[in-house]
Amino acid sequence: MDALLDPLVLSRWQFGLTTLYHFLFVPITLGMVLAVAIWQTAWVRTGKVVYLQLTRFFGQMFLINFAMGIVTGIVQEFQFGMNWSNYSRFVGDIFGAPLAFEGLLAFFMEATFIGLWIFGWNKLKPGVHLITIWMTVVGTWVSAYFILAANAFMQNPVGYELNAETGRAELVDFGAVLFNPVALTQLPHTLTASVMLACTIIVATAAWHLKKGQHIETFRPALKFGLWGVLISGFGIMISGHSLGLAMTETQPMKMAAAEAMYATSSGADASFSLFSIGTPDGAHEVWSLRIPYLAAFLATNSFEGTVHGLNDLQADYTALYGAGDYMPIIWITYWSFRWMMFFGFAAMAIAFIGLIVTRKSYDTKPWHWNIAIWTATFPLWGILIGWVFTEMGRQPWIVFGLMKTEDGVSPNVTGLTVLLSLVGFTLVYGILAVVELKLLLKAAQSDPIQVEAANEDGVVENVEDLKVKASVY
Repeated sequence: MDALLDPLVLSRWQFGLTTLYHFLFVPITLGMVLAVAIWQTAWVRTGKVVYLQLTRFFGQMFLINFAMGIVTGIVQEFQFGMNWSNYSRFVGDIFGAPLAFEGLLAFFMEATFIGLWIFGWNKLKPGVHLITIWMTVVGTWVSAYFILAANAFMQNPVGYELNAETGRAELVDFGAVLFNPVALTQLPHTLTASVMLACTIIVATAAWHLKKGQHIETFRPALKFGLWGVLISGFGIMISGHSLGLAMTETQPMKMAAAEAMYATSSGADASFSLFSIGTPDGAHEVWSLRIPYLAAFLATNSFEGTVHGLNDLQADYTALYGAGDYMPIIWITYWSFRWMMFFGFAAMAIAFIGLIVTRKSYDTKPWHWNIAIWTATFPLWGILIGWVFTEMGRQPWIVFGLMKTEDGVSPNVTGLTVLLSLVGFTLVYGILAVVELKLLLKAAQSDPIQVEAANEDGVVENVEDLKVKASVY
């Protein structure tokens, strides 16, 4: 019973679940706002009604998701004071700085311009109104960067000094924290993954309408946009992921070794990447594996002849540096999360490539083709969530790498029963919110595009300032 009510275990479960739940909404917001801005730009430049319809149609999905993300994000931040007060006290000076900038600068900016965008239709000139959505893109992405900078300090602590009297880490160089190399590589990886997720949602929505044979002229270009977006963002994920892997190897070599379950230091052909492995859960005893020679060396060092430090050598180094203890993360979670993260990304790219071939000349495809396109929408989401599991679990046993262990960051006066009750409460509330979110998004995705007056036979609005919209979605 004591093990079931361990405050540390329950606090970790609660923070992990609430964080992953919050991150259901973040990447959709980051990716969808860019798609909406691109379509509105195309409409302002060409006057074609279809781009206005796509702007307004997917704009409502963006707004629904943005609102839900705010609600869940606020609850997530409360936990730093509730269950992780020791951690907050230790790094509050540093961790709070980028979060303060996120709230006071970036979030204020994106909220302001979202408001102008929502209520500026038919009130602002088209060019001015277009600026509001692009400023929303900037504000949303800057907001994401400040949060990633805060997380990057946990992965690679920089810009601090330890105060021996207070036992706290104190900020001495905000620039170092803000331009942490881990944050600089995390941002493009996060953004490209978010764009892929948004594009698969666009593909799924278009596929649903095309399967029913309705609004074809609107959703054909949406389908093409989404399919190409998945492929382009997929290559961006690969490039940015490699850069992030190099930064990870430099700052957390144990995580890279755990990702490959590599116990012995290896280099060149011996530093191979196993696509699939059969053996004990911890990877210590391998029965069979399918391997690509040199690949692990290239991923870790950017050289096919590079050296990847093994788990055993790193454990010995950390023991000498930090004292006795087990500094290895849970190997099977780190190993398999790394592979499942990549699998879902590559699967989404493969399906998008096939989709472009299948729809190259005709949209008269079989129903199961459309069903595959619809269900692919979940692939990048699974990849993103599993990727964060890899990022956070691979850092264990540290809550701040090299400075504070996770077990030392939990609140000392919070009981296991208290955390359990709040965990159950959050789960129930979030479950209800998930149902509400899903119904709202499905209703928006299955709705009809707006009808537009004052368009000529080619679907072009001659004077966008005189445009009349029959139905408003906001």
